[in-house]
Amino acid sequence: MNATAAHPSTSNRRPVVVLSTSAETGKLLLRVLLGALVLLHGIAKVQNGVGPIADMLAKAGVPGGVAYLAYVGEVLAPLLLIVGLWTRPAALVVAFNMVVALVLVHKAQILTLNAQGGWGIELQAMYLFGAIAVALLGAGRYSIGGYDARWN
Repeated sequence: MNATAAHPSTSNRRPVVVLSTSAETGKLLLRVLLGALVLLHGIAKVQNGVGPIADMLAKAGVPGGVAYLAYVGEVLAPLLLIVGLWTRPAALVVAFNMVVALVLVHKAQILTLNAQGGWGIELQAMYLFGAIAVALLGAGRYSIGGYDARWN
């Protein structure tokens, strides 16, 4: 059940929407799962380097050094999602990272179906739209930033 709890009447405080425990648990699940799954890709990049990404970027006319931003999108941002700190900006970084991955690696699959009849980019789409959902929903109660954090 949704209810609005207002802070004491001070001009610099925003009203806080208090959601049910199940809605807050759903936010936690989405945020942590998205962060963990993207972080696994980041761990692989830490172990193996960003050379392949730098090569793809160079072919696209982008300086290869930009590939190091993958560490922000696949290590730092997912860690922030998992703990629930600066959640909205972190989710937008993950979403942007997925758009770059779609353009660089998966653009030929966008209008295709896979062997099982699913969308050719269904996993990438789940990451992208999951990140957008987290950016819209925020971290929720079960986070380091809590309800009242501006960027959470």
